[in-house]
Amino acid sequence: MKRTAVLAAALATALAATLASAGTADARSGARDDSYGTKAPYAPQQDLRHYQQVPEGYSAVFTENVARHGSRAMSDREDGDAVLALLARAEQDGGLTGLGARLAPQVRTLLDAGASIGYGNLSARGADEQRQTALRMERRLPGLFDAIAAQGAPIVVETSGVTRATASADAFTAGLVAGEPALAGVLKAPVTDKNLLYFHKQPQNADYQAYLAGDPQLAAALAGIDADPRTAEAARHTVRRLFTARFADTLTTEQQTAFARSLAALRSAAPDLAAESGGTDLDRFLTPDDARWFGYLDDAEEFYQKGPGFTGRTITYKMAGVLLDDLFAQLERKAAGTSADGAVLRFTHAEEIEPLAALLGLPGSTEQADPAHPYSYADNPWRGARVAPMAANIQWDLYRSTADSAGGGKGRPGYLVRMFYNEKETAFKDGCRPIAKGSAFYDLDELERCFGRN
Repeated sequence: MKRTAVLAAALATALAATLASAGTADARSGARDDSYGTKAPYAPQQDLRHYQQVPEGYSAVFTENVARHGSRAMSDREDGDAVLALLARAEQDGGLTGLGARLAPQVRTLLDAGASIGYGNLSARGADEQRQTALRMERRLPGLFDAIAAQGAPIVVETSGVTRATASADAFTAGLVAGEPALAGVLKAPVTDKNLLYFHKQPQNADYQAYLAGDPQLAAALAGIDADPRTAEAARHTVRRLFTARFADTLTTEQQTAFARSLAALRSAAPDLAAESGGTDLDRFLTPDDARWFGYLDDAEEFYQKGPGFTGRTITYKMAGVLLDDLFAQLERKAAGTSADGAVLRFTHAEEIEPLAALLGLPGSTEQADPAHPYSYADNPWRGARVAPMAANIQWDLYRSTADSAGGGKGRPGYLVRMFYNEKETAFKDGCRPIAKGSAFYDLDELERCFGRN
């Protein structure tokens, strides 16, 4: 079987596995629903058939990515236990509605699913997300991966060292090998680099950790958003659908809100565990409007803690400079002829993807929030489900002029770069000029200028 046929067959097999495991409940919920926030399952944002043609006279010589781990189990069972405790209390008191009586079995199934693979660990869906992304990468760059295999060019794999990130790397590289078996011989064993791929927890970013722990501006913004009357309204509406009015009236506003937010967190985790939980569906227990509001509350936390944050402040994203520097360094080494690597693959977390997106000025991550006007869906495009869903990825491809590999022809760039964001061709930030209006390709020297590297 020809390599292209092997690749197509592998992609079809992986796709079928995902569709079989996702379940009808996940299909109804939809991976692009903003209410799932950063727990949203991954979906590529552009069809393979609709990418721009590579400019004539250029061929791919290198690719690199930064990817979040794939879909995973919830971090712990705290939300599930809280929901089950109140349901049990209500059941003893005869305080459940017909809908409420159906919730506890679903929550137990979801908790059992998380425990079966280990809380926080990569799920079957998460592994499929990585394998399929790898197969599509090969389909975008067939000539490059043929050359990597033929030349024995190393494929470097780096992770944060956290189990779900390492498992994601393993699934991704398994996808590469499924599409091109000869790549097995050039894949390097994964190495851990916490300074690069888990930087938010490292000592050099103590100022960021202090910001999370006690910054008064941050605390005030989040408290103000939580205190919005719509939070109590959504919680009360949720509670009164699941509990009788008599029982609901025994709960304080704080208790109702805590319950509703825990339920919303479980709902968001369910699609990621579709295979393990048999397609457990918690959508019916929250109305779309209530789910959207609780999703907004989660997005607000992400926005202020890991995203663009406050106008005039860089504390949430400046630390991603180490990752941006490495992206450029790999391109520079390849262009200078000092690197033999064919690809560099990195696997990390939302805490790294979100700051990097802001630092790069990627779509949806360019607008900060004035302290006097809190982040809201009404006037800010930032959405966790679009910026950093499960398996979110940023990819840079390097193309060399085949006319003159040492530097191109007269007036012709020696190297071009194209960026993908969640597999969509994406322009670099404002101020960076592509080789032609509307082109997805940039002269490497122009990017160096635009990002202040030369």
